[in-house]
Amino acid sequence: MHPDPIQSGTFAKALLTSDLPAPDGLAGRDQVRPERRFAVYRNNVTVSLIDALASIFPTVKNLVGEDFFRAMARLYVTAHPPTSPLLFTYGGSFPAFLENFPPAADLPFLADVARVERLWLDAYHEADATPLDPSTLAKVPAEDLAGIRFRPHPAMRIARLRYAGGTITRRDRAGISLEGVDPVAPEGVLITRPDCDVAVEPLPSGGATFFEALIAGLTLGEAFAAAADEEDIDIAGLLGLALSSGAFNAIDIHHESPTP
Repeated sequence: MHPDPIQSGTFAKALLTSDLPAPDGLAGRDQVRPERRFAVYRNNVTVSLIDALASIFPTVKNLVGEDFFRAMARLYVTAHPPTSPLLFTYGGSFPAFLENFPPAADLPFLADVARVERLWLDAYHEADATPLDPSTLAKVPAEDLAGIRFRPHPAMRIARLRYAGGTITRRDRAGISLEGVDPVAPEGVLITRPDCDVAVEPLPSGGATFFEALIAGLTLGEAFAAAADEEDIDIAGLLGLALSSGAFNAIDIHHESPTP
């Protein structure tokens, strides 16, 4: 008699839960149940997923250390198995996991670092597009400037963070010391990929509001108005960043109709 087919859900659960026995339906040579081989396979799968998380969240790993990270990642893998065969999509819920992980409570900024790193990878895998040439704006008549709209580059991302996750990630990945960084300072972050390299840019005051308004399709004038209530806003600086960062790939010009 042939054994019952293995249910995929049962197999996956046993694969990622070390204290569960090998699922029924497995058979090796001479119909011997291959518990030992399944244990080796289970360990290889878990280690592969932990390695994937380490490659996606290298700054998180650097902040907590190799051993702590791998122990933490093992718990995450068990509780949150992948739902896609594409490993680069894994770890979307890792920031929320870190936010509620008691052993990391002394590092409240860790979840925001993970958010930036997850967005970094999303930006890296986005579609290609030619960034906006900054000289394009010089060709727009002065009377039309307030009415232009920016088309976002596919790889552009904006994040509002409770902590300095963008600054920490940017410095760590560049090999720059974190000395002097206030890790609990809130910040907005712009993530772009104008060429092949992803860039993380902490935004100045009003920056997140300004870029979110442009992403939503508001005109340049409306975006500036939306950000104007925030302190110490640098209008020229924000416009310069919009043009130089690679966050946008085109502009649309709305010509005002002449008054009859």
